[in-house]
Amino acid sequence: MDTNMKQPKITRDSLMTLEAYAKARPEFRKRVIEHKKLRSLALGEHVTLIFEDELTVRYQIQEMLRIEKIFEEDGIQHELESYSPLVPDGNNFKATMMIEYEDAAERKAALAKLIGIEDKVWIQVEGSPKVYAIADEDLERENDEKTSSVHFLRFELSKDMCEALKYGVTLSVGVDHPFCQVSISPLPEDHRKALVADLN
Repeated sequence: MDTNMKQPKITRDSLMTLEAYAKARPEFRKRVIEHKKLRSLALGEHVTLIFEDELTVRYQIQEMLRIEKIFEEDGIQHELESYSPLVPDGNNFKATMMIEYEDAAERKAALAKLIGIEDKVWIQVEGSPKVYAIADEDLERENDEKTSSVHFLRFELSKDMCEALKYGVTLSVGVDHPFCQVSISPLPEDHRKALVADLN
């Protein structure tokens, strides 16, 4: 894949109709699941980052249209406006963070302890300082009592960091929160390559 190619924009005209998507869905879903493998990172046992790109966001939009049976123009436009900001802009990474606990009581206690975790997730390009996430620009996802189990993160990179990653330096990801200290340093090479493809 040419990492210098501009990623295609998700437009109204590029979306499948509900009928077309129903036919294409099994194959498309299989492709997206495979694609996500190198874009998903487990940070410890309970936190997962899924780095979004054009394909993962397109899938999310098509799934929402299918589930909600949306075919009116206004509804389609609303989904596009809601999800399109999750596509990286060429000098950043964008990720959905999920905090997952099977037991409801355990989850409630953990979310209370993990307030502020979304601001403590970082990436680090070899030779550069850590870049902390800009979290939940769409809306406030925590209150005084607990954080949300889903957050949307953006990691803004300098031109030098982008160039260094394209050149081949390592990339690390982690969390610096009192109740969640995790670091993957460095990322496996196949994961690193998948993310560097977002920089154009």
